[in-house]
Order: sequence, then C-alpha cells, then structure tokens
Amino acid sequence: MAAQKINEGLEHMAKAEKYLKTGFLKWKPDYDSAASEYGKAAVAFKNAKQFEQAKDACLREAVAHENNRAYLFQAYEQAGMMLKEMQKLPEAVQLIEKASMMYLENGTPDTAAMALERAGKLIENINPEKAVQLYQQTANVFENEERLRQAVELLGKASRLLVRGRRFDEAALSIQKEKNIYKEIENYPTCYKKTIAQVLVHLHRNDYVAAERCVRESYSIPGFNGSEDCAALEQLLEGYDQQDQDQVSEVCNSPLFKYMDNDYAKLGLSLMVPGGGIKKKSPATPQAKPDGITAAAADEEEDEYSGGLC
Repeated sequence: MAAQKINEGLEHMAKAEKYLKTGFLKWKPDYDSAASEYGKAAVAFKNAKQFEQAKDACLREAVAHENNRAYLFQAYEQAGMMLKEMQKLPEAVQLIEKASMMYLENGTPDTAAMALERAGKLIENINPEKAVQLYQQTANVFENEERLRQAVELLGKASRLLVRGRRFDEAALSIQKEKNIYKEIENYPTCYKKTIAQVLVHLHRNDYVAAERCVRESYSIPGFNGSEDCAALEQLLEGYDQQDQDQVSEVCNSPLFKYMDNDYAKLGLSLMVPGGGIKKKSPATPQAKPDGITAAAADEEEDEYSGGLC
C-alpha cells in the first residue's frame, strides 16, 4: 500500500514538472495545473507516511500558487503540518506562522487566528515562551475583530502558561486583561475567579499590597461583595498578613480553590506565608482545680507563699 502511494506521488510530481515546462508552442508555465498535481502528490506521500517528500510537495505547491494567494497560504500551512508529523516542531511553527501572517494581509483574520492557535498548541510543550507569544497574538486578532469570548479564551491559555513558568509579573498583567474582558462581556462570576487567581499570583510575588488592592478594586464588580469568593479572599489575606499558615492552608485547601484551573490550584497549595508561618497561639483556657480554684489563681497563691509564712 505504501509503495503504491509513493509511486502515485511520484507520478503527480512528474506531471507537475511537465506543466511547468515551456516549449515552442507553450510559452507560459501552467502554474495552476502544476499546483494541483503537487497538492495531489503531497496527499499521496502523506498517506504513505513519507512526510519529508510530502512537505517538499507542499512547498512546491506554494511556489506554484504565488499568483493565487489564497491557495498559497494553505500550501504553507500544510507544509508546516508535514513538519509536525516529522517532529520538526519549531520549523513547523515557523511555516504556520508565516501562513497566518499572509492570511491577515489577505483580509482573512479568522483563518489567521486559527492557524496561530494551532501553532501555539504544537509548540506549547517544548517552547512555552513561544506558545505564550502565539496565544497572545491570536487573542489580539480576535479582539480586533470584536470576538471577545474567543480572545479571552486565548488570553487564559497564555496566563496559565506564564504561571506554569513562574513568570508572575507577566501573569498578573495577563490575568488583569482577562478580567477586564470578562467584566466587559458581563461575565461577573468568572471575574471573581480571576480575582482569586490574581491574588494568588501577587502573593507568590510577595506583593501583599497588590493582592489587597485587587480585592478592594473588585468590590465594584456586581455581586462580588458578599460572595463566597470575596469571603475566602478576605480570610486568605488576613491569614497571610498575620503569618498564620494554618489559616492560609485551610482557605487554599477549600473546594473553591482546589477546583480552580490546575495551575492556580497548585499556586494555592504551595503558598507559604512570610516569616516561616508560625501560627499565633490563642490564650489557653484556665483549667479548674477540683476545689474550684483556677490554675492561674493557684499559681498566684504558690508565688505568694513561696518564700515562707514570714
């Protein structure tokens, strides 16, 4: 089966080359027909798992399509996907990114955004920094098209990658942008969750003032004041300020925090208060003596007569 597909691909490549040749009665190459044959060759090579040859066919198709820009972009993107199959992910992303920029220039931003998002997913595990850049670019494209729900979804991906990479300064800015969009589209419950994420990020930055300001500013969001999110954050900040690790851990182990996105849940579970987190002890309750005299009173009596009766 593979050998048959390889032969099929080679036949299409030969036909394409024939269409590109000129002669005494054929003055101009037939680029459209050649591009079609290269495209068929790419499919045949891909089915035969010959990804290097498939990528080469896609790139030749792109060159043949230079006068037909819509097909040109697709050919570059397909070449990128062949590189993905070959596990050449940086090179794949480079071609897909090139295709997306062409889509933008050609006035098809939706297709450009989808290509950028695909590139981000490809590179996320081996180069998170590049993936963040691609997701942010995608979000900008969607935002310019006033597709805010799609934009904020991509910003969320970027924020989580920034948190995972412990790039907390950038993460704080990214989450704030998410929060602003959710507020604009009146998704207030998600704004509350983003406030929790912000506070956790700021506390990991050792910036209690910024964390407290986030909560204070969120009081203006309808429904936040009086919500369980607000109460939990006030309790968290109180525990952090008083260096009460037990109180902080209790809040961060609550279902409200534990069932957030995994990256933020981990921030909560790893949050340590400054100063070593020694819990402040509450005053001990006096224990009654059998005859009704308290332990404190008994101690005072012992001190009074410790030197004898005289």
